[in-house]
Amino acid sequence: MSASRVLIVCWMALAVLSSATVALGQAAATGLVSIAILTVAVAKAWLIADGFMELRHAPRLWRRLVLSWAVVLASVIGIVITSAV
Repeated sequence: MSASRVLIVCWMALAVLSSATVALGQAAATGLVSIAILTVAVAKAWLIADGFMELRHAPRLWRRLVLSWAVVLASVIGIVITSAV
């Protein structure tokens, strides 16, 4: 797939995921909805890193570091949210 096609697909996926975040935000505030929103945020971070930053062509260490920060951050936020309830 050409680079421009990859960017268009990433942009469209980000638009869909952003719409999903808004729709989830309109739902009743529960722990499950919070986890779903965090999961969507991690997916968006992954798309940005792999698609727009083109880390899929970067060395494995850098790619893993950049992709793991979103998972770690979402995990910490999830722990804080669940412990506050």
